[in-house]
Amino acid sequence: MIVKVCGMRNADNIHAVANLGVNMLGFIFWPRSRRYVPMTPSGVGLLPDRAEASLASAAGMGRSPRRVGVFVDDTVQNIVTRVYNYHLDYVQLHGDETVTMIRNLKATLIPDIQPEIKIIKALPVRDASDLARCGDYEGEVDFFLFDTKTPLAGGSGKHFDWSVLRHYEGHTPFLLSGGIGPGDVARLKAFHHPGMAGIDLNSRFETAPGVKDVALLRTFLHEMGFVPANNRQ
Repeated sequence: MIVKVCGMRNADNIHAVANLGVNMLGFIFWPRSRRYVPMTPSGVGLLPDRAEASLASAAGMGRSPRRVGVFVDDTVQNIVTRVYNYHLDYVQLHGDETVTMIRNLKATLIPDIQPEIKIIKALPVRDASDLARCGDYEGEVDFFLFDTKTPLAGGSGKHFDWSVLRHYEGHTPFLLSGGIGPGDVARLKAFHHPGMAGIDLNSRFETAPGVKDVALLRTFLHEMGFVPANNRQ
């Protein structure tokens, strides 16, 4: 199971969460988010300078965890700049990005800037009708991320009815998001879908916006039976 922890900002917190062996860390490049990561001058202790060594030493297997940049209806140019500056492995698109835009983005990044870039398309879900959009992106993205449908893009801390996902029959694997918290262990263990690749964690594990409670995450991952990425054979 993939575990993505999103909304990271603080260098020490990044190091501590990476040390848990999670698969992905998410960095939000949307200015309206309380977890927004601005373009940061070199030397202030955020990605990519200090964290390059921090992530490598903490995770124990080179460039793990993978870095995910989260964008909302941004320009290809801005996304490419951040992929380059922050050495992103994934781009998560959380707005109304079109297939044409995604193709243009990949054509710009591959092969010269980030030849192995992967795309996650977030889709807000309230009911089965919201899954109809999946067909537009099938074959164009590497993962879907199903999040709770709210006025703002993500980070609401609210659940949606996971049973709606029984209507998803696409071939693209997905990450489950939307207010997953420490009390959801039993629900997650009981939820089964052949397309589910992992989970996305954010606000329910925070002590402040962008700062994760490492002890709470550690306990949750243990209860889930999560095998840290740096311990896998």
